[in-house]
Amino acid sequence: MLQRLRDRFPRLGFYNCFGQSELGPLCTVLRPEEHDLRPTSCGRPVFHTEESFADGWFRSGDQVTRDSMGFIEVVDRIKDVINTGGVLVAPREIEDCLYRLPEVAEVAVLGLPDERWGEAITAVIVVHPDQQLTAETVRRHARERLADYKVPKRVEFVAELPRHQAGKLLKRELRAQRTAPSD
Repeated sequence: MLQRLRDRFPRLGFYNCFGQSELGPLCTVLRPEEHDLRPTSCGRPVFHTEESFADGWFRSGDQVTRDSMGFIEVVDRIKDVINTGGVLVAPREIEDCLYRLPEVAEVAVLGLPDERWGEAITAVIVVHPDQQLTAETVRRHARERLADYKVPKRVEFVAELPRHQAGKLLKRELRAQRTAPSD
């Protein structure tokens, strides 16, 4: 998306900013000249939020990495991390992989209770209209690109993913729909 915007508007510089309402509202910035160096980064901490950090980190619930040059990349939400067979897996990596399938309109990956694995990696997918996709195609695609333990054990197809009024995906609701006891 960034490259398409750059091609269309070559004279503009794009900033990637990350923030939270608790931080009022900006906590990191990736400057235009830094995009090529760190395309997945949301930037470096801005100075006015430093007092909100403990031991150099703001305890937001986001799982992030910070490299030696201070660039931060949001990996996932800590509460969304899946513990499958004792290994912690970030759903975002799997989602990014599955979005490469042209048939996938939307995908959410979550861990669902499983007797053997603790949590089974589950991909819930909305397929583009007039497209078809099978669970085996999804798993094969993932197997070719990810470690075996990251390949979804379950694949479900739905018409839409639950979202709140502002459009944010409600993984908690999605998980609850799949773990609620049936009548």
